[in-house]
Amino acid sequence: MARTARISEPEQFTAEERAAMKEHARELKQAARRTSRADKAAEALRDVLAKISEMRDSDRAMAERVHAVVTSSAPSLAPKLWYGMPAYALDGKIICFFQSAAKFKARYATLGFSDQAKLDEGTMWPAGYALTAVTPETEARISALVKQAVS
Repeated sequence: MARTARISEPEQFTAEERAAMKEHARELKQAARRTSRADKAAEALRDVLAKISEMRDSDRAMAERVHAVVTSSAPSLAPKLWYGMPAYALDGKIICFFQSAAKFKARYATLGFSDQAKLDEGTMWPAGYALTAVTPETEARISALVKQAVS
């Protein structure tokens, strides 16, 4: 008798992934309601700072330092929320983001870069960095990466 392959159940999104998608939908609706460009920028910054303030202690401390380094290293980047994470965009396109460890129950936070970041180096390069602490050395590395990303 021939065996038939079982069709597996489609993979389900985790509760954290579903929550991130819902947050992104809310972010898009909020952004659409904002009127002037200045209002959008000011409210987006408030949203990012509020999201950072909600993080648990270790994630919050790292996110605050990452925010300070990114905004001082690349003033052309606009803070905004992206799937409920602090992110930084150039001309509306995400360049980098901070993902707290708690976001998806990971063991470390992540500084990630999108394909819009100009970090290309040969045929392979990192697009995400694990963060367990933000030291002065880490800040210098983040600054260099962000400057390169927008160059």
